[in-house]
Amino acid sequence: MTYKTKGVCASHIEFEVDDNKKVHNVRFIGGCSGNLQGISRLVEGKTPDEVVALLKGIRCKQNTSCPDQLAQALEPYTT
Repeated sequence: MTYKTKGVCASHIEFEVDDNKKVHNVRFIGGCSGNLQGISRLVEGKTPDEVVALLKGIRCKQNTSCPDQLAQALEPYTT
């Protein structure tokens, strides 16, 4: 899936949610490479519910952040 971000340096986020509702292969396009690679590794294999609980509401610029944008991208996959 691809999610077009709003209000952050990364232009979009690519990710997969498998049949077992696990998040895989998160990739931020643009933004702070090292930090975003770290976030991608930390959420690997977690459920969308876990990721949203951890990252939703983190603020940086324009009242959002790359972690918050990932949480928003995964919200449709939560239970």
